[in-house]
Amino acid sequence: MADGKRRSGAVEPLDGGWGWVIVGCCFMVTVCTRAVTRCISIFFVEFQAHFGADYAATAWIHSLVDCTTMLCAPVGSLVGNRWSCRVAVMLGGLLSSVGLLLSSFTTSLELLYLTLGVLTGLGFALCYTPAIAMVGCYFHHRRALAFGIAMSGSGIGTFVLAPAVQMLIELYSWRGALLVLSAFVANLCVCGALLRPIRLQEGEGEEEGEEAESVEEEKLGGLVSSKDAELAVKLPKESSVPLPQMPANPAQLPRRRCFSSCFLSIDEYRFLLLPDFVGLAVSFLFLASGCSLPFVYLVPYALSVGVRHHQAAFLMSILGVLDIVGNITFGWLTDRRCLKPYRLASYVLAVAMEGLCCLFTPLLRSFSLLVPFAVLYGYFDGAYVALIPVVTADVVGAPYLSSALGVVYFLHAIPYLISPPIGGWLVDVTGSYSATFFLSGVSLLSSAVVLSAITGIRHCRRRRRHRRLMLTAAANR
Repeated sequence: MADGKRRSGAVEPLDGGWGWVIVGCCFMVTVCTRAVTRCISIFFVEFQAHFGADYAATAWIHSLVDCTTMLCAPVGSLVGNRWSCRVAVMLGGLLSSVGLLLSSFTTSLELLYLTLGVLTGLGFALCYTPAIAMVGCYFHHRRALAFGIAMSGSGIGTFVLAPAVQMLIELYSWRGALLVLSAFVANLCVCGALLRPIRLQEGEGEEEGEEAESVEEEKLGGLVSSKDAELAVKLPKESSVPLPQMPANPAQLPRRRCFSSCFLSIDEYRFLLLPDFVGLAVSFLFLASGCSLPFVYLVPYALSVGVRHHQAAFLMSILGVLDIVGNITFGWLTDRRCLKPYRLASYVLAVAMEGLCCLFTPLLRSFSLLVPFAVLYGYFDGAYVALIPVVTADVVGAPYLSSALGVVYFLHAIPYLISPPIGGWLVDVTGSYSATFFLSGVSLLSSAVVLSAITGIRHCRRRRRHRRLMLTAAANR
């Protein structure tokens, strides 16, 4: 493949060049989507005072944004596959900016549910998955590091935007702050314009036919080849940077100019039949059920055991900073040659460590004991978030990454919506936060156990296939 690129002379190398611009754009997309979503809770007090609503009513705004972003993630994948990632991100940036703009003029909480919750969330959904999948187009050898840097925008953005949003509310009221956020989120359109798709030039027929057949066999086996790293998304034919066509790539299915082409294609989603992906999907359901609870209930739990308000807030700052460190360092570590074959095992380790941290939380009843929890949980949270696209690509193959990520984030939607209320119900029933943290820990450990089973099955399958090939070679001799 590398020799083919040198012969063509028209293709930029992977793992560098314009790829770092793509990483920067994806970083800004995560800032404008995930970080802005986290900062919406800062408006809750203002919404309660202005509309005379209680905390439960205003909390639904945050849940709707988060749920809509994840629930509509397949829509972002579909738009990216049908047209291009550039179109999806620019359209999403326009919708989310308009949603925030309309929210600044709303006169009721119900309208906020529609404009800030649904419309803005839909815009974020169109941006989030295609931008992440685009990183997979440009990186192979340093894919985990690239994803880690791109996904760190969530933590860095929260760290910077949270005080900025609070200052904007104090200076311009909540309506003015939403106007400024609307202008800030409009930068998604700029990021989308920079997402230049890449395509390979057409090469020699026989050699490419053999490569395509190899890619197809490896993809169906749940493996990833080095040739398919650039083909994660649909690439428009008018692209100025030409790339080799590969059969069996869902992004290159014939474009039918008819109404039915706007709907899902069976070929684009046939990875859903892979047993490995089914197991991965089950593990993501457990993961999403437990990962958000500590972020919601850490501060209330700290206050309930006598920690001061400013110390409890500092715990969240520690979580945010270590989340960033985990994104980048764990991505860099798992790109090393010694750890690269064990990226799935590294992901399982990160999720399992988070689960163990949650199980021990009820024993931590002072600020000095909760600081190590915040450090460990924040670091491993950033670690597994950076590896979600990597693990998904390893299971389904990079050509299906965009569609697969849409399904993966879709699976997060309902658990994100219902797990915080269930955690609050457990607090009301039991009178303590222990059951809530136990629920989080058990869910995370269950996710790790399911993935461990997948890893074992894949290892056995690989050994059986290798033994069969050895026996065939010996019989031929």
